[in-house]
Amino acid sequence: MSKIKFSEDITWHDLLIRISLVLVSVLLIVWAMPRDGQMILKAEKGQPWRHQDLVAPFDFPIYKSDAAIQAERDSIMREYEPYFGFDAEVGARMQSKFTQDFAEGIPGLTSDYISIIANRLHQIYEQGIMNTTQYNELAKDTMRTIRVVTGKQAVSERIVKIFSPKSAYEQLFQDPLLSPHRALLQRCNLNDYITPNLIYEKERSESSLRNLQESIPLASGIALRGQKIVDRGQIVDEKIYRTIESFNKEMEQQQADKSKLSTKMVGDTLVVLVLICCFTIYLTLFRKDYFERWRSIMMLYSMIVVFSVLALTMVSHSILHVYLLPFAMVPIFIRVFMDSRTAFMTHTITVLIVACALQHPLDFIIIEEVAGFAAIFTLRELSSRSQLFKTAIIVTLCTMAANLGLDWKFGSALTAIDYSEYNYLMVNGALLFCSYPLLYLIEKLFGFTSNITLIELSDMSKDLLRRMSEVAPGTFQHSIQVGNLAAEIANKIGAKAQLVRTGALYHDIGKIQNPIYFTENQSGINPHENLSYIDSAQVIISHVTDGLKLADKHNLPDVIKDFIATHHGQGKAKYFFVKYKNEHPDEYVDELLFTYPGPNPFTREQAILMMADSVEAASRSLPDYTEQSIRDLVNRILDSQEADGFFRDCPITYRDIQYAKTVLIEKLKTIYHTRISYPKLKEEEQQEQEQKTNTQE
Repeated sequence: MSKIKFSEDITWHDLLIRISLVLVSVLLIVWAMPRDGQMILKAEKGQPWRHQDLVAPFDFPIYKSDAAIQAERDSIMREYEPYFGFDAEVGARMQSKFTQDFAEGIPGLTSDYISIIANRLHQIYEQGIMNTTQYNELAKDTMRTIRVVTGKQAVSERIVKIFSPKSAYEQLFQDPLLSPHRALLQRCNLNDYITPNLIYEKERSESSLRNLQESIPLASGIALRGQKIVDRGQIVDEKIYRTIESFNKEMEQQQADKSKLSTKMVGDTLVVLVLICCFTIYLTLFRKDYFERWRSIMMLYSMIVVFSVLALTMVSHSILHVYLLPFAMVPIFIRVFMDSRTAFMTHTITVLIVACALQHPLDFIIIEEVAGFAAIFTLRELSSRSQLFKTAIIVTLCTMAANLGLDWKFGSALTAIDYSEYNYLMVNGALLFCSYPLLYLIEKLFGFTSNITLIELSDMSKDLLRRMSEVAPGTFQHSIQVGNLAAEIANKIGAKAQLVRTGALYHDIGKIQNPIYFTENQSGINPHENLSYIDSAQVIISHVTDGLKLADKHNLPDVIKDFIATHHGQGKAKYFFVKYKNEHPDEYVDELLFTYPGPNPFTREQAILMMADSVEAASRSLPDYTEQSIRDLVNRILDSQEADGFFRDCPITYRDIQYAKTVLIEKLKTIYHTRISYPKLKEEEQQEQEQKTNTQE
């Protein structure tokens, strides 16, 4: 396959995977980027301006507040005169109808009352009758006027001179000639002859209202290009607040007129692309092994994308302050499951991406980088819950100190400091306490195993370990001893001590199935005497496959299963293999019948366990425990493993193996040393001699 030279040979397939990771990450992050041209500036009345000095980059109007515009609109509404058309035919028609209906007179009254009432109706219709609903609405303000349209003329009339059907009816009975005969006239149902003759002209009225509203100026002034709007630390008063809000509004309006594929979006894409590419190049040059483990690479890019998208969404929609998002979780998670340098790089890339969306990113970068440093330095190895709590407290104190330093740097007095950001940082620190439960989620999601989980697995009350201590006590003691030896080697060469210690406890759990077939569990009876060498070898080898089955049944992490599978690698059950060859020198030997399924170790920790396991088991058969015999044993076993290629697939170095030899020799010398005889007082020796003499006598 064709290869490209990039720090080492990388196939086209590898390159395609890296490009895909970069493009997907960039697309998701750019999608969440704020769409406005610049970050919306937030100002609070009566509070000091927290950002750098703000100067108008262009001319823009200073808009009035919504309350001021509404007040002017309310004032206009008081002066606004709706239009009503006067229909003269309505009055004439109602008068004619009344005269016809009572042509024979009104019972109890003389005939001249017909003309009197008709005349009064005429007068009322001349003043105008309005719809009840419209009248009640307008009559709330007795000074209100309307425009009465008659032909081509429109005359202003006060609402108090206009009638509603009800007030017109009452007006009839206020006449001195009609009021004495109210009881008689009420029988005539005079309200049937009263109907509105002022008709609301909707189109003309609404047009007039629009013209009035459009005449209200939305701006109270203009900010000129280069004009100083506010200084850092200056108290934001009403005028400054309105100017900043106007600037934000103008930016939004300008951005709304641009195409989606604007220069700003292209710039965002380019910046994010460069940052993600830098991160990918770092992994390719210094952590290329992560690309061989999908769970690692997916976690790294997921951390960048998830925290960036969350922060950018908060910025875009002004949901919450960006300091509320605990960015320090990124280096915490990556430090726990990977390494410090990658944790720092991932955190830095995330912070820089988010800073691109902020108007004034310097403060944000400083504070969040301090948080990242504090998280990495205080969490060198996670072994207890309390470490996370201490980390959260230290991160909070460091970020608050950095923020205070920035406030003092720009000359803010204690009384002028904006303490709201300190509240955000304290909430941020409280959210860091959620790191512990989230660690479990990360473990399950990406298949990692944290030190806390390893410590929990090392609990001797766990079902498998308790059962092994009861069923195969010799194997149990062997596993503990191997764990101690392996952990010492790991500490010496900088490997993961807790991981190899836990792996050692479980590496031989398969022996639980047939404990009596293994020397450390035998007490005088050896069942191999009744088996052929091939069958014995198969029983011995089966403890690896049996162990993997038990691990699956008890849901042990994959990293522990790997120790079970690799602690013998693809080596042979040598005792039975050599015995068989010696007794069948001329026969073909199928070596696979005596070979462990493997694979060989592929991590330093697995190699350490293989060395410690082999040496500890072999040391039990030494005839005497001198320094030379122990040294020869260790050198012979480790040199043999190295020569057989067991360490070819793992990143352990010759220097690491030499350190392992040194540790094993020193530890075995300590374990198997001979106790010295303590000297006795002369009086005690004399008493013992006398006791012997008396006994003989």
